[in-house]
Formats: sequence, structure tokens, C-alpha cells
Amino acid sequence: MTETTRTEPDRIDGAPHPRETAKLFGQDAAQADFLQAFGSDRLHHGWLITGPRGVGKATLAWQIARFLLATPISDEAGLFGAAPPPTDLAIADDHPVSRRIMAGSEPGLFALRRPYDEKAKRLRAQITVDEVRRLKNFFALSSVDGGRRVVIVDTADDMNVNAANALLKLLEEPPERTTLLLVSHQPSRLLPTIRSRCRELRLAPLNVADMAQALAATGIDQTLGDPAALAALSGGSVGDAVRLMQRDGLKLYADLVKLFSTLPDLSRPHAIALAESAAGRGQEERLDLLLGLMDRAFARLARSGAIGQPPDPEAAPQEAETFRRLCPGPAEARIWAQLAQDQGERLRHGRAVNVEAGSLLLSSFLAIQDGCPRG
Repeated sequence: MTETTRTEPDRIDGAPHPRETAKLFGQDAAQADFLQAFGSDRLHHGWLITGPRGVGKATLAWQIARFLLATPISDEAGLFGAAPPPTDLAIADDHPVSRRIMAGSEPGLFALRRPYDEKAKRLRAQITVDEVRRLKNFFALSSVDGGRRVVIVDTADDMNVNAANALLKLLEEPPERTTLLLVSHQPSRLLPTIRSRCRELRLAPLNVADMAQALAATGIDQTLGDPAALAALSGGSVGDAVRLMQRDGLKLYADLVKLFSTLPDLSRPHAIALAESAAGRGQEERLDLLLGLMDRAFARLARSGAIGQPPDPEAAPQEAETFRRLCPGPAEARIWAQLAQDQGERLRHGRAVNVEAGSLLLSSFLAIQDGCPRG
């Protein structure tokens, strides 16, 4: 299981890989559910780990794998009776299993992920059936010691139809002492038969306190963003919060709110400057970030009118004041929600047909001006 950072689709630049993350924050309920099943001898062979992107699903999968491989299989109570059930998934860093997993040499673990195309020098778009078939050799080689075996599928969403059907056969007739951990952002897209053969562990978005701890654990400079604002804009996703920090996302959102504050008479110079900042060659990541932040702004704006309360906490200066003025009640919230849907479709279509990014964004800003409710 030799790996390099370039071949790992589950790695975020500048942050520890999930297998390197020592502690998982904000997901005590999911960990407790797994430990309860383990302690009651009802350990299911297939687990579907679900939840929004970036909330720790892959980290939990690696922690479960490390725990299972490091915990001896005991068929008898022994001289002094059965050992007390474990209360957490923690395995010491100096444990042989921990060291082998960090080195990518644990024989009882197989990570099923999108393969790296050496010719094209990029990750392939899907997990193919050929990757699933590699499990046959893994099971054959890892069966000699009679211990547990763990397969992490990250993510199950990446499997094509043939790969999914091949994995389904394993779930239907799992090899002895094997646990399959399927990470999924969108479990509804998986085959119903795969879902029905797995027990689900659902992870929740992180609150502000957990977000602050999780971001501190990444080692990223904490001056790059306020945890409360990051939690709000990332939807409680640590992965998205890290990306916001790395790409100056809080400032970009503040610029967007500042533009909204000029409505209903949109500031053309501000709109042009913001559109041009995400246009041109090499600005694809900033464009993606801006479009995502526009979706988030629309959602926060409409929600503030629907519930009669401005966003709390604020994710940008004057956000609450601006949104209270633009969307004072449910009637305006419905207008903004429809406008969000219309502009989302316009932007997706424009990108699909390769409309120049600056022109696409500027036309969207002007459409927002035309469609926004006026007091």
C-alpha cells in the first residue's frame, strides 16, 4: 500500500491526511454507535459512513480500521473473565499497527480509491471494477494470519456501475473477519442493495467550538480565519473551512456581501472588479469558490427573511444589517430563493458552454439587481 500525496484523492493540501489525524472532533455519537456494536458482539461486516463533505468521515474510517486491526480477536473470556468493552477508538501512535498504517504497509488494510493515471498524470474520475478485483489478491494474501481485515472505500460515490456491482458481491458474501467501511457524501446515489447491506454511521456538521478545535489540530495558521465565520460558511465542514482559509475565502465573501449591500442600485465598479477577480486563466479555483459562496449568500439571505432573524454569527462585516434590509420577511425570502435557483441554473449553463467567466459573473450580478425585491 505504497502511497504518495499526489495519488490520494482524500488529501487536502496543507492539512493532515485522514490517517494522520489523531483526534476526530464533534462526532462522539457516531463513534459511540460503532463501539456499542463492537462491544455487544454485533459488529456488522459493512458500514456506510455518511454526512456532508469534510466533517470527518474518512478520518473516522481510518480510526475504525486502526482500532479493529489493533484490537485482538478473543473467542474466550479467559482466566479473569472478559475484558471491559473499549470506550474509545484511540490506539497509541507507537502501536505496531499505527506505525504500519502511517507507513502504508499494514497488510490487513486495503484502501479502495480512485487510481492514479501515470500516463495522464492525474487521478482517474472513477473507481473501476479492476480496482475492486484487486481485493481478491488482498484477501488471499492477508488470510494467512487469521486476523481481521479492513477495506476502506473512499469514496463509494466514485465507483462506476461495474465496480459497485463487484463490491456488492463482497457485501453479500463477505470474507471471514472482514469489515468494509464505505465513505459516502451522497448515499442516496448508491445502489439500494449496497445501502441495505450496510449499517449507517451518520456524521453531523461541526459546531463553532468543535470547528475551532478541529482547525487548530490541522496545524494551519489560525489567524487566517475566524472559526465562527468559517463554521457558518463551510456548513460545519472542516474540509471546506480549510479551503476557505487557504484561498482567502472569508475576504471574498466579505466582498460579495459588500456588493449586495449596494442593492438595489448595484455598484457597477464593485461588480466589475469582483467579476474580473475570478476571471481569466489560472483563476478556476477562485471562480469555483466565488460561485459556492454566492450559493451560501443566497441561502443565508433567504433564511434570514424566512425565520425573521439575521444570520448569527455573522460571516462578514455588515452581513446582518444588509440581509435584514434586503430580506425583511417571508415574501422577500421567496423572491430571493427563486432568484437563487434561476441564477444557479444560469451560471451552470454558462460554464457548461464555456461562457467567459467575467462576462458570466457580471451578467449574473446585473440579473440579481433586476430581480431583487424592492421596498
